Amino acid sequence: MGPADVFAPDRAREVAASFDLAHLPADFYADPYPYYRALREHCPVKAMPDGSWFLTRYDDILPVYRDPRVYSSDKKKEFGPKYGTTTPLYEHHTTSLVFNDPPLHTRVRRAIVGALSQKHIAAMEAGLVALVDRLLDQLAECRDVDLIDQYAGAIPVEIIGNLLRVPHADRGSLRGWSLAILGALEPVLTPERAHAGNEAVSEFVAYLSGLIEDRRAHPGNPETDVLTRLIHGEPGEPPLSATELVHQCVFLLNAGHETTTNLIGNALHALTEWPDERARLCADPGLIGTAIEEFLRFESSNQLGNRITRQPTTIGAVSLPADARITLCIGAANRDPAQFHDPDRLDVTREPNRHIAFGFGIHTCAGLNLARLEGRVAISRFLARFPNYEVAGVPVRGGRARFRGFLHLPVRVAA
Repeated sequence: MGPADVFAPDRAREVAASFDLAHLPADFYADPYPYYRALREHCPVKAMPDGSWFLTRYDDILPVYRDPRVYSSDKKKEFGPKYGTTTPLYEHHTTSLVFNDPPLHTRVRRAIVGALSQKHIAAMEAGLVALVDRLLDQLAECRDVDLIDQYAGAIPVEIIGNLLRVPHADRGSLRGWSLAILGALEPVLTPERAHAGNEAVSEFVAYLSGLIEDRRAHPGNPETDVLTRLIHGEPGEPPLSATELVHQCVFLLNAGHETTTNLIGNALHALTEWPDERARLCADPGLIGTAIEEFLRFESSNQLGNRITRQPTTIGAVSLPADARITLCIGAANRDPAQFHDPDRLDVTREPNRHIAFGFGIHTCAGLNLARLEGRVAISRFLARFPNYEVAGVPVRGGRARFRGFLHLPVRVAA
């Protein structure tokens, strides 16, 4: 397989000029990268019809991540009109870690990072290997499987569930809640997405409130139990309010689940389309470290980020006013030829690989090392067990622009 398809020059200029994140063509969801390339080349700081701005160049996006003084992550001004200020979705998405600035962001992140230390993550590996091997045994019995439902989606649910000590019997609802809540972050909020998202937040909050009450009565070890650590707070800082606490838990379960599911599913699908790279990785499992970074770059689980300007600023050659809403296209930056040689090629040995799949700066993903561990174990052990797996049906993408992954990925495995 060669580089991704591209538009002819005249068509690329037309695509860039007319691009509207609120009205995406159907083929965008299958392959957004030709659109990203057209924008990078012809309109890298693109004014959207709704007044926002869409960035696609690596060298424009990285400085935005680096400067939280100029570019805010607080979404109250944006999400009020989108969700309504009295809705569960508004309360969640304006309270969670990712859509906040310091000092709340600093307090919550310190607690989460403290419980996700390298030592703690390393101690999780044996349990993760056992979980993956159990799932692989189940796949071998079925032969024809859905790689998302039966594998990629099952792993992070268990890992994040373990971190918060969610009882196993209660984990069945987590993926559905996650998909509904994160689906409401799409550029276009349909009535169906709004209803499903609000309902999911309400149900999730009700469940977690009971879990938090129980943990207050029966605390765990704050060095390894994220929920207990969040309840206690960090030394010298006030504890989180009840609302802040429950929404950080919702965020953790959603973020840790969806992006890792996408990493595993996207990687195993990409390897079917790049058989030479699959052969290299199977022949040399020691390449899994660089391969994970390449999967993150090549098909970034989270394709879009957002900021709002605190003051007038300039990006590229474009002057932006204060309160300008900016969409950072992570998926486009990670295919920028100014940063990555032959960017539309999957290369499991690519180095250097300074992708921004985990963001950058103070908002770099707090769980990046855990996601890398899950990806390494899940992908390497799958390939060792089923090196000749093949797609055996029509993969179904999620139909979303922000989170790139599959809802269903039918494959046939063989021992």
